[in-house]
Amino acid sequence: VQLQASGGGLVQAGGSLRLSCAASGRTFSRYVMGWFRQTPGKEREFVAVISSSGVLKYYVDSVKGRFTISRDNAKNTVYLQMNNLKPEDTAVYYCAADSGGTGWQEEYEYEYWGQGTLVTVSS
Repeated sequence: VQLQASGGGLVQAGGSLRLSCAASGRTFSRYVMGWFRQTPGKEREFVAVISSSGVLKYYVDSVKGRFTISRDNAKNTVYLQMNNLKPEDTAVYYCAADSGGTGWQEEYEYEYWGQGTLVTVSS
């Protein structure tokens, strides 16, 4: 499985961005998909996760009410809509896939990772 993340960029505080993560393969609909982020000198942090069906979603507290994770299984793509961005959201954002379907918040649960896309929020 290959994951290709895109949509990062430079935005002012209060602005919005939508990240996309396109997956290869024919079994995307079975994967739990997650978004993580990392800033220099810090460990990678869980941001959001969506179940294979798209019914279940979970977010880290710091993004609840501002970020929305969604997926389109027909397009093999997962999205992260980020609204009301803050400077502390600045990071490289990674999408990840768990083919076993049981992953959730922990990095080790995910087998496949995208290359990351940089989000920079200016104050």
